[in-house]
Amino acid sequence: MVVERGARTGRDGSPRLLREINDRAAIEALLREGPLTRAELEDVIGLSKPATATLLNRLEGDGVVRRGELRGGNRGPRAQTWYVNGALAHVAGVSVTPNDVDVVISDITGDSRVEHRSPMPSGDTDAVLSAFGDALTAAAAKVGLRTDELAHVVVGAQGAVDPATGHLGFAPHLPGWEGFDVPGRLGELLGTEVTVENDVNLVALVEMDEGRARDVRDFVLVWLGDGVGSAVVVNRALLRGATGGAGEIDWMHVPDRAGRDTGSDRRGGRFGKLVEPGAIMALARAHGLEAADGEDAIRKAASDPGAREFLTDYARRVATGLAGVVSVLDPELVLLSAGIAQAGGTALAELVAAQLHELVVPRTPVETARISGNPVRAGALRAAIGLARERVFGLSTTAAGVLPASAE
Repeated sequence: MVVERGARTGRDGSPRLLREINDRAAIEALLREGPLTRAELEDVIGLSKPATATLLNRLEGDGVVRRGELRGGNRGPRAQTWYVNGALAHVAGVSVTPNDVDVVISDITGDSRVEHRSPMPSGDTDAVLSAFGDALTAAAAKVGLRTDELAHVVVGAQGAVDPATGHLGFAPHLPGWEGFDVPGRLGELLGTEVTVENDVNLVALVEMDEGRARDVRDFVLVWLGDGVGSAVVVNRALLRGATGGAGEIDWMHVPDRAGRDTGSDRRGGRFGKLVEPGAIMALARAHGLEAADGEDAIRKAASDPGAREFLTDYARRVATGLAGVVSVLDPELVLLSAGIAQAGGTALAELVAAQLHELVVPRTPVETARISGNPVRAGALRAAIGLARERVFGLSTTAAGVLPASAE
């Protein structure tokens, strides 16, 4: 069940509007702080004891809040706590890669109910959509839900959705997902609202909410993993571009400024090909560094002063790709994310900053993103929760401010 609580006013305007404002303040406090007693809620939202009691009774009657455990010490009666009814809505956050579909379902409070991962077949559109639908259906069934009972589903995918057509572009790594209205088809398949968002944009969203960009208005996040991309945030909103392709730096052509020759076109080549794991291994071999894979090479070099020349060469490549972006946008911060960035840590970030500052005027700091694990899925879930809270409670959230509620 989804309870709609959008802002409404009575004919005279004020009493009903004030109730809505107070209700939202209380709901927001309970979502942020967790279960609170009436007295604790009074302190947070600044209402009187009678007004808070009336508010809680009203929200309980509407099914929005529930009574929790009693709380208290050794002296005096224990106090009743209240919490938001998570069963009001459930949402799903999904990460789609060429290899799998990774799903997490939570209630509207953010309490994760189930995680589910299924392989993604390589094939035509019908095959990949069928696998996607089966994965969501299996995940929802584990918590006794149908997919059409989910309030919102946010899908993080490589590439970008054209806002005019719903087509997924810049996604050669996702065969079977191109050439059709992706949000529209998925919405029909699942029977609910679906938002498809670029995977790196979702990582930027979660960094804004709980990572290193919490207090930053303008920043660029660069994804250094099996794929290469970036997210651009201006004034706390994602910059998408006319076709949804803002931040798609993988195909940007840049010169190879590494000191050692690895056979690349020194005059200019695809940025993604210069910084992806295969290129890292070639650069490591040119420096005489043995490693199991690209992340291993970066991790070893970050902790070994003797491999600093190799790490500096890699930082030169990253900085060369960033230079044009930073020169145009002049952001407050550049964040390096994904496995390669995490492997390099502070050592890589400092070298990229030093190389970048040789190429551009802005003294933009470069740091490693804080959110690790599966940040794409985490960002998708946070976006889905934010969109559901906007719909159910009328709350303004970061996700609701930067992501469209649904595709046209």
